[in-house]
Amino acid sequence: MATGARWGMTIPFHDRTLAESRELIAELPELGYTDVWSAEVNGVDGFVPLALSAGWAPGVRLGSAIVPVSTRGPGLLAMSAATLADLAPHRFVLGIGASSPVIVESWNAGEFAKPFARTRDTLRFLKRALAGEKVTEKYETFEIKGFRLERAPEVPPKIVLAALRPRMLRLAAAEADGAITNWLSPQDVRKVRAEIAPDTELIARLFVCVSEDADRVRELGRRMLAGYLTVPVYAAFHDWLGRGEVLRPMHEAWAAGDRKAALKAIPDEVVDALIVHGDAETCRARIQEYVDSGLNTPVLAPIPIGGVSVAQAVRDLAPGGR
Repeated sequence: MATGARWGMTIPFHDRTLAESRELIAELPELGYTDVWSAEVNGVDGFVPLALSAGWAPGVRLGSAIVPVSTRGPGLLAMSAATLADLAPHRFVLGIGASSPVIVESWNAGEFAKPFARTRDTLRFLKRALAGEKVTEKYETFEIKGFRLERAPEVPPKIVLAALRPRMLRLAAAEADGAITNWLSPQDVRKVRAEIAPDTELIARLFVCVSEDADRVRELGRRMLAGYLTVPVYAAFHDWLGRGEVLRPMHEAWAAGDRKAALKAIPDEVVDALIVHGDAETCRARIQEYVDSGLNTPVLAPIPIGGVSVAQAVRDLAPGGR
């Protein structure tokens, strides 16, 4: 691991419940992991795993990557963030983002409207609210009348933004404490980094398969990639990264309802670029390529495959190679 680099892990683990994750989470600091990051899609929520990990793994940084800005009200987001910031001073990082129409509208009966503006407005509100201010403000996407936290945290948490393209990346650099990205290669990190200041923290979740069975990894990887890269925000992201043409056959087959053809249309080189795989040493070296390209905080998400369990992958991928 590069000197001073962070090395994060996604929690809870892919193959077990949150309750069953306690022992392995508690082992992370000894293995050399510096961070644990939750996610919020359709499994666990974004805050409870971090609250539990605050006690299970003292000393690690706790981050959400990400909590959507349109599935909770701004005041509720502030309360949840304040609770964790009070529980783990200096250790909690609130990651927020626009999310997607499926998560916001189809699953949470919300409205996915003006995602950039809603994220920007929520960031601006949270910075004031978590500083203990009484907020009365008409933002572009919502209005707040007289909100003040009953107990503001002594140490307001840092706030980082999910950001895939220049406009959101620049907002993250200008007004937040960092940017979170996803589904990119080490070479892509350089393009993303060019949009933000050198001292802006850049965080990315990296999906990792500790396996030398490349064909099996690619078969699994195609299913994972098709589920993400057909989402409009990710399609636009990879257009910007320069993969528009190579992914066009996948998008056309997906739009026509031919899922099998869509999977087949994803080239091996795209899977290899976006999913870390190989033996443990190869995977650690690949993760280091991301760091060397400008990624401050790799957040690993081990995917069980073959005979390598998640627990074994977590240990094998530890920065010291334990």
